[in-house]
Amino acid sequence: MIFDTHTHLNVKAFHGEEESVLQRAKELGVSELAVVGFDYETINKSLELSRNFNSIYSIIGWHPTEAGSYTNKIENWLMPLYELPKVVAVGEIGLDYHWMEDPKEVQERVFRRQLAISREVNLPFAIHTRDAIEDTYQVLASEQVHKTGGIMHSFSGDVEWAKRFLDLGLHISISGVVTFKKAIEVQEVAKMVPLERLLVETDAPYLSPVPFRGKRNETGYTRYVVEKIAELRGMSVEEVAKITTENAHRLLRINENG
Repeated sequence: MIFDTHTHLNVKAFHGEEESVLQRAKELGVSELAVVGFDYETINKSLELSRNFNSIYSIIGWHPTEAGSYTNKIENWLMPLYELPKVVAVGEIGLDYHWMEDPKEVQERVFRRQLAISREVNLPFAIHTRDAIEDTYQVLASEQVHKTGGIMHSFSGDVEWAKRFLDLGLHISISGVVTFKKAIEVQEVAKMVPLERLLVETDAPYLSPVPFRGKRNETGYTRYVVEKIAELRGMSVEEVAKITTENAHRLLRINENG
């Protein structure tokens, strides 16, 4: 049993194919997934999917590339949604200096506000950081993140950065990037993260692992992430699958019966 902790089955790339994608995932041993909503449309779709499928949970929040559109109205709409039983985290939130849709100070304000919300509603969070790892760390280090815990989603930093985020009490989630031949740093991180803090994900439809690189990613391909980590750590696929699923259940407070 494998848990994909970060996927976007709620985007247009999968419209009308959700059931077939889930069936293919099941055949590959991926039995649970967290569908991440990051704006109004994708949050609503994530919630719909988690209502309709036992295997799906929702992570909802306002993406840093959408920070400029975050308003009191949006927040007032979001807050009651965090009480829904299948909403398991706040996210994806963070900083994105690659696209720079909004100034750094706007992104940071919205980021800090959503971290405060995660404490208020007592849910962990999922972090998006792109070309902004130093500032992301500084924000997290100042925000009492140990109280809720959280996920460094699709971690792409080096071992030293991984250690710093682990020291904050966070989990490290490894995506299909770990299967890329030149992704040496991510492979080193996948080897060193304490097993009890390790998670796996696809970020589908993005970041397809080998042997599907360049094609649409699917949640079922989490299996290839697990296989690569097992190879790197000298463990069985079953062991890595079991441990990372248990970690996801514990962090996201999902009991064994869902």
